[in-house]
Amino acid sequence: MISLISPSEVKNPTSIAIGSFDGVHAGHRQLIDSVVKENKYTPTIASFWPHPREILYGETRLRLDLPEEKLPILEDLGIEQLVLIPFDKNLSRLSADNFIKEILINQLQAKSISVGANFRFGYKRSGDINTIKLITRDMDIKLKIISILKDNEGRISSSRVRDLLQKSDLKNALRILNRPYSFKGKVVKGKGIGKRLGFPTANLEIDGRKFLPGEGVYAAWSTINNSPNKIASVMNLGSQPTIDPLLPSAVEVHLINKDIDLYDLNLSVEPVEKLRSQIKFQNIDQLSNQITIDRENALKILNEHSK
Repeated sequence: MISLISPSEVKNPTSIAIGSFDGVHAGHRQLIDSVVKENKYTPTIASFWPHPREILYGETRLRLDLPEEKLPILEDLGIEQLVLIPFDKNLSRLSADNFIKEILINQLQAKSISVGANFRFGYKRSGDINTIKLITRDMDIKLKIISILKDNEGRISSSRVRDLLQKSDLKNALRILNRPYSFKGKVVKGKGIGKRLGFPTANLEIDGRKFLPGEGVYAAWSTINNSPNKIASVMNLGSQPTIDPLLPSAVEVHLINKDIDLYDLNLSVEPVEKLRSQIKFQNIDQLSNQITIDRENALKILNEHSK
């Protein structure tokens, strides 16, 4: 079973690739295939946590996949361990040569290293594939350089997936990810407004490091506490302009034709298609009528997707 481990706990020697692997998209899967093929060694992915740009530049880096969300995806692809390398100021000052020697060779005992053609690392990103070639040329270490994957729209990348999700283009995001995008959260107490309208909603507390799609109302599948059963749902992501425009952005999920007490449970949500943007209605009755239409439209869409 794959697990989150520190460099000191690694099962050695390794066949390894290093990177954020955020989204584990089609381009990442080329690297992962290369790692897994070296089956004499433990297939391993190593990632920095937190993201280097958070430490170096104070940027907030929202993730398509949090580390624990990557585990089942990587396991299905044949990876046996996910190593989280703690990134701090000291590590950021490590030269490219010392990064290879101290991290890859000494700690992770890499016998096969797979990297993308544009891989950069070390102090001020001074190292590249030529650096690895130079240092490992007289060692019993195999180096695999994987070409950048492109399609008709350009390079496959995590940034591109984020852009598609921000535009609510879930169809193309799914195509690049090779899997549905999803997120999860704990159900917390809300104001009960949806229930009073006849459409009870689960209010989700989402990890603040998780990337979410653009605001709007979506047809979605929901699952409770990792159950395999998908429930047709309507999700509202964003503010509540009709109820109270001053309320902060939130995620609310209405399970269609289900009456389940979800409080304190974990709900996973897989948005399938955006139904509409958020609208400020003149009154509660108009909002209620629109939610009825949203439910009907969501059911039609989800029924088509389940065929």
